[in-house]
Amino acid sequence: MRPQAGESADSPFTFTINEVLAARDRERSLHVDAVSQTPSASAQVVTEERPVTSGSGEAGREPFGALSSRVPDGLLSRRWRALEAGIDDDRAVLQRCRADPSRCPANAAQFLRLVNAVRSKSGRERLEEANQGVNLAIRYVRDIVQYGEIDRWTPPLATFATTKGDCEDYAIAKYLALLEAGASPDELAIILGRDRDAGLDHAVLAASIEGQWYILDNRHAGLTSASAAVNFLPLISLNADGVHSLSASPGTLTPAVR
Repeated sequence: MRPQAGESADSPFTFTINEVLAARDRERSLHVDAVSQTPSASAQVVTEERPVTSGSGEAGREPFGALSSRVPDGLLSRRWRALEAGIDDDRAVLQRCRADPSRCPANAAQFLRLVNAVRSKSGRERLEEANQGVNLAIRYVRDIVQYGEIDRWTPPLATFATTKGDCEDYAIAKYLALLEAGASPDELAIILGRDRDAGLDHAVLAASIEGQWYILDNRHAGLTSASAAVNFLPLISLNADGVHSLSASPGTLTPAVR
């Protein structure tokens, strides 16, 4: 990974899904080793390398009906918090634009028009508006082409300034658009996973309406219900509650996104 001029190698908005998945595999391996060396199941100790079972780790509480475990504070969590800070900065810009539209930057004004269009809809139509609006506003360009880096996560207004981005950037923009349109934070999650058909890492936004989770994908104008998807392996969930590792609940099929 090559940082741009003036940017550190540990840029808070730069990391790859492969890094995330490799870190999770290391955590699981260390967890297995720790359990095998623990004399008693009651003598469990939470460490940096060991996932912490979430209090909401019941099937159905996460997209895809997955069981979730909180990822302990570490590089991924810190980078997600840094990206959240960037999103918060964008929300402050949007608030100033509402107060004084005459001084609103063009990219923020465009994003506000999208938010207003999303807010004007309800139910599933609101998700469709967000999905299609962001998909049409951004042209898919790989980060290696745009930034000279393998992977960079960008706050939405910066993405709208360039009108370019990859799958994570689409998901992040949809996340903020729905938040600004009034969605509850616990109804949204950015999902990192693996498209097993294409053999590629992929990121989507999952959004819940009336208890039903839907997938907003940059590759499709329509929505896919999480329960009907079949070829996407969800691995990591990023949302207002932090970073969670996902695993299929007993007796369920591994879901996917086409």
